[in-house]
Amino acid sequence: MDDSKVFNDPIHGTVKLDPLLIKIIDTPQFQRLRNIKQLGGGYFVYPGASHNRFEHSIGVAHLAGQLVEALRARQPELNIDDRDVLCVKIAGLCHDLGHGPFSHLYDQMFIPKVPPGPLGDKMAKWKHEEASVEMFDHLLESNNLKLVDYQLKLPKDLDFIKEMIIGPKDPEGGQEDPNADRKEKKSFLYEIVANKWSGIDVDKFDYFARDCHHLGMKNNFDHLRFIQFARVCEVEGLKHICSRDKEVNNLYDMFYTRNCLHRRAYQHRVNKIIEYMIAEAFLKADKHIQIIGSQGQEYTLSTAIGDMEAYTKLTDHVFEQILNSSAVELAEAKKILERIISRDHYRFLGEIKPRQVPTKVCINVFVYLYQITRWITAYIW
Repeated sequence: MDDSKVFNDPIHGTVKLDPLLIKIIDTPQFQRLRNIKQLGGGYFVYPGASHNRFEHSIGVAHLAGQLVEALRARQPELNIDDRDVLCVKIAGLCHDLGHGPFSHLYDQMFIPKVPPGPLGDKMAKWKHEEASVEMFDHLLESNNLKLVDYQLKLPKDLDFIKEMIIGPKDPEGGQEDPNADRKEKKSFLYEIVANKWSGIDVDKFDYFARDCHHLGMKNNFDHLRFIQFARVCEVEGLKHICSRDKEVNNLYDMFYTRNCLHRRAYQHRVNKIIEYMIAEAFLKADKHIQIIGSQGQEYTLSTAIGDMEAYTKLTDHVFEQILNSSAVELAEAKKILERIISRDHYRFLGEIKPRQVPTKVCINVFVYLYQITRWITAYIW
């Protein structure tokens, strides 16, 4: 009996996922993504941007499967097997498990500003990709989910999935790399979910299409066409996913879409002001938010990244928790969030003073340009 399930996605239409992926989706660690906004504070600017990391992750798993299956069908000599395909799909599904409240706001605007504490260097160097790998381990352990029951080999395939999320790494202490053969013969598999080589991967394919859809913007990039024409070629001894020369305009459209999304949404001035305010509120509320983790230990808004059981409980709901709190300790943070709700945003964040160029240099440049103009004019006449 086929235990796979079908999802009706507004971007990709009918999406069918394997039984193991369904098992992962039906865990508290993955369901948590339903309550983490894809665009952070963007929802306060664009009313349609209410989508979450949950549906994005399902979309990435679907596209990862489409791309790897297309390469297998088009180039049988690559020897892509069923285990490779399943691992790629799992990596696509779990690549964002480590996101905190309001997505990148948490790991880029809040965590870097938290003073050093009990976590030490981990706080300064922490990235959501690392948390995704830790959360994936926690997901498998706490739900007693055994990958070997689905014909995957441990620890080889488990390490492979993690490396596709966080990037390939060299084994420490002279240990043998269980995936050395994959890195040599199937290096292109590491470029499907998170491409560290060219930056062109299915993660971007999904969030370009999904964000444009919910923001009400046009997406000029055709990811299905890219998948149709993608091939694996050998470049400097390694196999990479490449595209035909006639696809250059489609790739231009992809990077142009990325530029438009940053310019019009991700870096929108009101969006950045709101995210700055939320991050500031989180900093003021940090020590006063108590989250119960493993063995009943309490963690704060920032230290929860050190315990995945506590981190599982940390979602966008912390915004409402602060906003509706009557605690005196959270009064300052609450006031900031109330200003967001009432559209009383900060008006001045800082200023940049341009570097002063010496007057003598300006005069010399002007004289030089003037001389060139005279020489060109004399030559023409």
